[in-house]
Amino acid sequence: MNIILLGPPGAGKGTQAARLVAERGMVQLSTGDMLRAAVKAGTPTGLRAKAVMEAGELVSDAIVSALIGERLDEGDTASGVIFDGFPRTAPQVEALDLLLSERGQSLHQVIELEVDEAVLTHRVVGRFTCAHCGEGYHDEFKRPVVAGVCDVCASTEFKRRPDDNAETVHTRMDEYRAKTAPILPLYEARGLVHRVDGMAEIETVARGIASLLDAAPMAVR
Repeated sequence: MNIILLGPPGAGKGTQAARLVAERGMVQLSTGDMLRAAVKAGTPTGLRAKAVMEAGELVSDAIVSALIGERLDEGDTASGVIFDGFPRTAPQVEALDLLLSERGQSLHQVIELEVDEAVLTHRVVGRFTCAHCGEGYHDEFKRPVVAGVCDVCASTEFKRRPDDNAETVHTRMDEYRAKTAPILPLYEARGLVHRVDGMAEIETVARGIASLLDAAPMAVR
């Protein structure tokens, strides 16, 4: 089961991807992580990418495709792949089609976690964490049982991310829409795009994704 999982920052994409990895044995392919790992390992493709980045240029689709192809050839991808950060353009869609076709595979679903921007802004702006253990809280949805004291480690120090503000959320949403706009129509034309309410409870979102994945093989056949 190969899928593209989409969702703006704060939609819970990372949480759901981690669940799919843990529960279904899928492999999450993040192009950013793969590039950093290849550069660190000094692989041939990594060295090509390093030279490009050191020159202040963007890594080409050919290099990214080579990285993905190498990763797809590793045995642990047999249970399925979650593509994260690729594709983002029409040429990259074609490149992914070719990579999968060459390996007798295909893309089964494109799942987008939909969000309400106003609600998402409220969710993000209210977040704060324990400065000691990292336990997450929210001004409205999850306050410490004892005000000012962490439930986990009893620390009295908390912190907020400086970018957890309304302006940043709006900017991220604009960036997300710009990045997905080129590829969604292409996949919608193939009937591959499905949407899940990303504002629902984590378990509800997980069940929605699971239902789509479980139904996909029959739809493909």
